[in-house]
Amino acid sequence: MTTLHDMTVAELAAGLKAKQFSATEAAQHFVARAQADMNPGGTGSFLALNPEATLAQAQAADARIAAGTAGALDGVPLAHKDIFVTKDFPTTAGSHMLAGYRSPFDATLVQRLADAGMVTVGKLNCDEFAMGSGNENSAFGTVKNPWDGSRVPGGSSGGSAAAIAARLVPAATGTDTGGSIRQPASFCGVTGIKPTYGRASRYGMIAFASSLDQGGPMARTAQDCALLLSAMCGPDPDRDSTSLDVPAEDFTASLNADLKGLRIGIPKEFFGEGLAADVRAAVDGALAELTRLGATLVPISLPRTELSIPVYYIIAPAEASSNLSRFDGVKFGHRAKDFTDLESMYKQTRAEGFGAEVKRRIMTGTYVLSHGYYDAYYLQAQKIRRMIADDFQQAFQQCDVIAGPVAPKVAWKLGENANDPVADYLADIFTLPASLAGLPGMSVPAGFGNGMQDSETGSAKPLPVGLQLIGNYFKEAQLLNVAHRLQQATDFHLRKPSGA
Repeated sequence: MTTLHDMTVAELAAGLKAKQFSATEAAQHFVARAQADMNPGGTGSFLALNPEATLAQAQAADARIAAGTAGALDGVPLAHKDIFVTKDFPTTAGSHMLAGYRSPFDATLVQRLADAGMVTVGKLNCDEFAMGSGNENSAFGTVKNPWDGSRVPGGSSGGSAAAIAARLVPAATGTDTGGSIRQPASFCGVTGIKPTYGRASRYGMIAFASSLDQGGPMARTAQDCALLLSAMCGPDPDRDSTSLDVPAEDFTASLNADLKGLRIGIPKEFFGEGLAADVRAAVDGALAELTRLGATLVPISLPRTELSIPVYYIIAPAEASSNLSRFDGVKFGHRAKDFTDLESMYKQTRAEGFGAEVKRRIMTGTYVLSHGYYDAYYLQAQKIRRMIADDFQQAFQQCDVIAGPVAPKVAWKLGENANDPVADYLADIFTLPASLAGLPGMSVPAGFGNGMQDSETGSAKPLPVGLQLIGNYFKEAQLLNVAHRLQQATDFHLRKPSGA
């Protein structure tokens, strides 16, 4: 039998149903792996475990399996990005501001996966308040890429991607504000999908930028992501005002649909001078495979792609400035010990609780919302955002799915951009447009590159490259179908880092 940690979600679910092993055995196995990884030399993926709670969930799943009342995902382990609040585990959002915080309730997305029978192993590291492209901004340590420990795993869901790649869990939740599911999935060689904005409830997801934040699943295969997304989606109007009144659907139903006649749009703006040669080669190879499967490549244009960076880095910090104003030391979270009056308590608490990147974005957001700059920056950015969304609708008149790279290059070295935060921002150029438009997008393992730095140092460590797929609103099933058919024809998603 395949080792438990080498099984996919679908394989674990089948094994549990066939009673080849119990949910308790699976939970113990993955908790042990997570505990080992928390020692020095691990990836730094996990922030919190609660073996008692995990085993209690597993035992309840075993009881349902024995009674014949189990669902499709009963007993399958997963872990949650530490941006989702959980009753049984502390929630920090990667920030000192929330160190030790325990939520009195579970996020809707966490609850829905629990209702589907999944067993929570623990909470995963992330950039502080989901702000970052490399998972180097967490207050609780940097996450390392399992393929090369000297490199970033991508951010902000880097803990989720690294944990899956290192075989610490078969699946995890992530959030995507400007690419934070797709980019770490690409850098760590796993699969991740951001659904249409509003498809999965944001209730209980600690807010960064409310008009952009969207939760989604990360796993090794498109089939696994389809299983998880089917459980996660659905209306939540009583608790999330941005939740769409669109019923949940079975995203696994059309996974094996024929790709013959599928038109894949190739935006010329995604294949310019800034794209590294090794990334382009991997993406071109994946596109060639899709054409062999019956798809047709159609040249398209997304003319405002470059504008997505300034637009995003005006809108997102503006919303973050507003959302993070609640962390003032009054009701919950960190409170400074030394202060003289209310104003100094506010100042000291926020100075101590927030990290450098969060402070940078709060300052930027406050500036663009201030009197005299709101019209010049924020209002203009919102107008261009609408134009970017219109560009996609024009493109979808010519094609069914849009494909291209996830990021301009493979994972960079830890600390490489420490003194140049803009370099991190620029790495999001291919993921930001779909986020601004609220479209579904995903990353699928497409091959490997070595990157410019590796060529210079002579290193031959393979570094994963992801193919980005973008669909029109509510076309998640179509994206998952394309990804699944590609994975049936390739083995990139099956490869794992040495030692995993």
